[in-house]
Parts: sequence; structure tokens; C-alpha cells
Amino acid sequence: MDDDMESGSLLMGSYLDRPRTFPNMKSKPYTPLIFRILMGINMRVLLVLLLLGLGAVFYIGASTSPIIVFVLCICILSFLFSIYLTKWVLAKDEGPPEMIQISDAIRDGAEGFFRTQYGTISKMAVLLAIVILCIYLFRSTTPQQESSGIGSATSAYITVAAFLIGALCSGIAGYVGMWVSVRANVRVSSAARRSAREALQIAVRAGGFSAIVVVGMAVIGVAILYATFYVLLGVDTPGSMKVTDLPLLLVGYGFGASFVALFAQLGGGIYTKAADVGADLVGKVEQGIPEDDPRNPAVIADLVGDNVGDCAARGADLFESIAAEIISAMILGGTMAHRCKIEDPSGFILFPLVVHSFDLVVSSVGILSVRGVRDSGAKSAIEDPMAILQKGYSITIFLAIVTFGVSTRWLLYTEQAPSAWVNFALCGLVGIITAYVFVWISKYYTDYKYEPVRTLALSSSTGHGTNIIAGISLGLESTALPVVVISIAIVSAFWLGHTSGLVDESGNPTGGLFGTAIATMGMLSTAAYVLTMDMFGPIADNAGGIVEMSNQPESVREITDLLDAVGNTTKATTKGFAIGSAALASFLLFSAYMDEVSSFAQIPFQQVDIAIPEVFIGGLLGSMLIFLFSAWACSAVGRTAQEVVNEVRRQFIERPGIMDYREKPDYGRCVAIVASASLREMIKPGALAIVSPIVIGVLFRILGHLTGHPLLGAKVVAAFLMFATVSGILMALFLNTAGGAWDNAKKFIETGALGGKGSDSHKAAVTGDTVGDPFKDTAGPSIHVLIKMLATITLVMAPIFL
Repeated sequence: MDDDMESGSLLMGSYLDRPRTFPNMKSKPYTPLIFRILMGINMRVLLVLLLLGLGAVFYIGASTSPIIVFVLCICILSFLFSIYLTKWVLAKDEGPPEMIQISDAIRDGAEGFFRTQYGTISKMAVLLAIVILCIYLFRSTTPQQESSGIGSATSAYITVAAFLIGALCSGIAGYVGMWVSVRANVRVSSAARRSAREALQIAVRAGGFSAIVVVGMAVIGVAILYATFYVLLGVDTPGSMKVTDLPLLLVGYGFGASFVALFAQLGGGIYTKAADVGADLVGKVEQGIPEDDPRNPAVIADLVGDNVGDCAARGADLFESIAAEIISAMILGGTMAHRCKIEDPSGFILFPLVVHSFDLVVSSVGILSVRGVRDSGAKSAIEDPMAILQKGYSITIFLAIVTFGVSTRWLLYTEQAPSAWVNFALCGLVGIITAYVFVWISKYYTDYKYEPVRTLALSSSTGHGTNIIAGISLGLESTALPVVVISIAIVSAFWLGHTSGLVDESGNPTGGLFGTAIATMGMLSTAAYVLTMDMFGPIADNAGGIVEMSNQPESVREITDLLDAVGNTTKATTKGFAIGSAALASFLLFSAYMDEVSSFAQIPFQQVDIAIPEVFIGGLLGSMLIFLFSAWACSAVGRTAQEVVNEVRRQFIERPGIMDYREKPDYGRCVAIVASASLREMIKPGALAIVSPIVIGVLFRILGHLTGHPLLGAKVVAAFLMFATVSGILMALFLNTAGGAWDNAKKFIETGALGGKGSDSHKAAVTGDTVGDPFKDTAGPSIHVLIKMLATITLVMAPIFL
């Protein structure tokens, strides 16, 4: 940065007329350790090692099941497709030097924070792994484990290994999400100078790369872990573990993914919204300057936050969602196959892996369906980006329905119930329809084309208070339809599975829960395309910031504003989609928890009676956790934003030349403040989420031991989990929708409605957007990670509650 400009000694001329320079946010180039090691290896040696690794993986897969080989092939092909998308995006030009400098500053800040944040998370993960190891070494084992020769030590090492692998893969998923977004943003900005359609295509393909890698890693990670355990433990050989019990060993993988996703979402969410709120309160409200004005010292921190909060965190979040759903469905498939005495249960266990493999295929087709104009140099009319994305989603859904039917006939056909596969295919259709309806509901409540957001914008014309009241009421109202949809989906899928014809030895129908699991798979069968739409949002947001800061023509800003508004809607729809899938996945994991408790205690555990005072208290504590967690997450944003506000005000006072472009703001100072504060603030709510179920379970276990109720601890934890899930779903729906609606109400006014930018209505809408920021990007997304993590942690820790 120019020292003369920094000191303000150059009073002549505007720095807008001079070459732009932005601070370097890192002291040295950053590349993750694993990539540095790989890059240090000779290319030929690396190629040989890669081929040997692939050979070993396929050998283990072939020793397990042909289905695993099929899954591995699809995943590897999808990774090759993602490489193609990367090369296509990176081949696009980065625009003029001023755009590149802004993009470099954003990338430096994002990578620096990622390194520090994930360094902290990795230390906590290692510490938790040691705790899990100690617990498992001294816990009891189930009769099934004893009969198969798996002792406490083997079980402990397997669980800890799975936990660490899940955490590592989740971290890589987060890094991939951030890596692509900080390189695609400037290319979208550059393309917006030529065509809205080209900018849209670049943003979609960049998001598609991240989505394909995240989903592919979740699938291949579970597949390799399953096949490795299958071979090492000699599964299904005389005197060894049954294949139907094997999925329970994968629970640690889901817990590791949940652990990293929770802290990534918390830390990233606090970072992005503290910077956003701080920048808005001083810049837009007090100084009356545009959102991404280069005079605002917090603007770089705000743009960095879009990457670490929306891209890196969402990548880890969706990775965790898919991993948890796959593992819970495998557990339930194995349990049902065991009860029904199905001769070859592998189809029922591996079905989730095949469904998500097809997800990679159909979502790739959907991504490629979003195409640019033939003549990229020609100025074309601005089309509705949402309609283009919706068309790609419709194509993906149609193909998902077809491949789901093929998968059920291939893997779920059994002579014991020849028509069962039809019922299960219908369960998948229920899930796919549920996902589509969830996306539509979220769009209805957050897109300014529809009445709810326009009504919210209209309320801004009468002041700040009425805007806040209208936004809160809209968020509360938006919980109704999703809950009705989830309820219908669970009941429909359970009934279809229950009537599939599969029965146990006593003649009792057993397919109900597995039907619900298949509906969850159906809901997530287009996850890669939905994640693509989500990643599109922050990339478009960053592109708009780069366009504003590099002083591009208004016509270019119009294009990026349009993409940004659509991105707000796609982010909101993805959050609604994630909440719905979290609700169904948590229901499955809750059932798996009850089964595991029964296995360890050798006592039937099929229902939770909340009329028992201790159990009711457990439920109250579960609901309380959601509210306390949300409060701590929002207050963390508030405290950090206060630090940003004070710093920005200080710079405006001490450097009066900033406002007339005679002095440059100190962007790096705001980045440093937000980074350190967000890392500090994420610990308390994260620790609360991890420690609460363990402490409650152990305390009530001791009380149950003293009063002669051996299952009291497990029952209280079950109620805790049940109430936390229900409260969490409602709270997350409220927070996400209200925040998204406030944001797009502001965007609607900025299109010129109700007085446009700078009007009293706009100022009130900015206040609503500021209130909604921690709702939709910190507390809301963290809650649906939280409820899945609670489900996995109770499953992993179940033995200590007995």
C-alpha cells in the first residue's frame, strides 16, 4: 500500500484515479499441509502412488461387493468431471488489474482465516478423539460384538479412526468450497461486463465443482471405510461380525463430520455477519455510502466473510448432512435385513451409496444444462437467473426420479416380498417431492417476486419498528408449511414401508423406518445440484462487491445485483432443504440410538415416556439448548460487530480524507479484528452443544443407578434429543426465512421501489437486514448442523449412558 496515501499526505487528486492497491492479508502463500506434501513428491512417483492407491481401493472394493466397485467408479468419474469444471472456470479472464487486486485481497483474507480456524478445530478434534478413545476402552461391549471377537480396544480404535477421517474429509470439503469461490468471484465480475448469462454460467459451474467434490467425497469416504472394515474384520466369515452390524462402526465418521461442520459454521457465520453488520451500520446507515464502497474499512472483511461463512462452512455442512444420512440409512437397512432374514442384505445396506452416486450423475447433467449465450461478446437482454437455475433443477429432479426407480429395482428386490421395491421407490418419490416443495416454500417466503417479501418491504415505508415486526411475523409464519410437509412425508414414507410386505420372524411388518430412510435419500438425491445453487449465492455476492469497488459502469452492477438477489434466494432455499433433510436424518438416527441402547442393555427400549418427571426434564433441557445456543451465536455476532463498528468509526474520525478519497482505509485491521473475535466466540456455543448431552446423560445415569432405573440416563438423553430436534427445526426455519426475507426486502427497495436507495424506506430495510444477518447466516445454519451432531454424538456415546 502506498505510504504517502496511507499517511494522507497526497491531498491532490482522487485515489480512484490512481492504480488500485489492496493489502496483502497473509505473510506468505498458504497451501494446506497435505497438498504441500503431495506437491513436493516427484510427479512420476506421485502417479505411481496414485495408481497403487486406486488399485488397493478397487481390490478392497471388489473383495467386498460389486456394488462398492460401481460406487467407486462413479465417484472417480465425478472427480474427473469436477476437474473439467475447474479448468473451464479458471480459463476465463480475471478482468482488469483493479478487479484482480481486490480478488487477491479477498483470497488472502479467506485463506488466512481458514488456516487459523481449521488449525483450532483440528486441535479440538484431536482432544475429543482422545476422550472418545478413553471412553471406548473402558466401556462394555454388546453380545454381538463379543461373539464376533471385537473387543473394547478394537471398537475404540475403529471409532476414533472413523471420527478423525470424518473430520479430515469435512475439513477438505470446506477448503474446496472456499478455494473455488475466491477464484471464481473475479471471473464472474469480469464476465458481467459482457453478458449476464455468461456470468451466471461461470458462477454455476464454479459452485458445481465444489458441490460435486463435496458429495463425491462423502460417498467415497463411507464406501472406502465400509469396504476396509469389511476386509480387515473378515465380515461374514465364521465366528466374525455379521455384515448387518457393520454400519454401526461408521458412526464415528458421521460424528467427525458433524464436529467440524458445527465449528466451521459457527466460526464462519460469526465472521461473515460481524463484518457485514459492522460495515452496514457505519457505512450505509451513518455515512450513507453504498454497500461495497471502497471507502468502507470493513468492506474487504465483509467479502472475505462470504467465502468463509457461506462457501467453506456450507461445504462442510452438506458433507455432514449426506454422511449422516448415508450412515443412518445403512444402519436401518442392515437392521431390517437382519430381522427379515434376507439372504443377501448387501443391497439394503449399500443402497444409500448408490443413490448418492446417481446424484453425482444427474446433478452433473443439471449443471451442464445451464449454458451461456453462443456469442459471448454480444450484449443480450438480462434474463431471469432464477428461471434458468429452476430449469436445471427440474431436469435434475426428473433424472433423479428415473435413477431412483432403477436403483430400488436393482438393489431392493427380494423374493420374500416381490413388490416391496415398488413401495420403496414411492418412498423415494415422496422424498423428492418433499425436497421440491421445501425449495418452493423457501423461495415463496424469501424471493421479492412474491407477496410476503413485498409486504415486508412495504412495512419499511412506515419506519424501522414496523419493518422488524413484519420480518419477525413473516419468519414465524414460515414455519407452518414446512412442518406440515415434513409430517406428511414422514407418515407417508413410514406407511409405504410398513405395507411393503417385509415382515420379521413373528410376522410383524418391519419396513416402516426403512421407508422413512429412503424418503430421506430421495430428498437428498439432488443434493449436489442444490449445493451448486447455494454456492452460486456467495460467488455472485463477491462478484458484486468487486464490481462496486473497481468502479465499473452501472450496467455491470445491475447484472451482479440481479445475480446477488437470486443468490440470496438460492441460499435461503438450500437452508430450507438442509433443515428438512436434517429433520428426517435426525429421526432415523434417533431410532438407531434406541436400537443401540437395546443392544447394550439387553432390555427393550422402544418408547420414551415424557410423563416420567426426569424424562420430561430432559426434553425441557433439549429445547433450552436450542434457545441458549441461538442466543450465544447471535450475541457473538453482536459483540464482534461492535468491535468492527468502533474500528470503522475510528478510521473515519482519524482519517477524514477517506470520505473524499484522499486517504485509504486500513482494511487489514478490520480483517484481523473479525478473524480473532470469531475464533474466540465460536468456542462457547460449540462446547455447549458437545458437552450438554454427555453431562446430562451421565448425571441421570448416576441418578438412575441410585434409584434402581438402569435406563434412566438413556431415556433422558432420548427426550433431550427429541425435543432439541423439534425445537431446532422450528427455530432454524424461523431464523433462516426471516433473515432471507429481510435481505431481499432491502434488495427489492434498491431496485427503485418505495423510493429506492437512500430513501427512508431503504434505511428501515437496512436495519431489518442488519437484524436478520446473524439469523440467516450464523444461528440458523448452525442449528441444523447442531441437531444432526446431537443425534450422532448420542449414538457414539450411548454406552456411557447405561
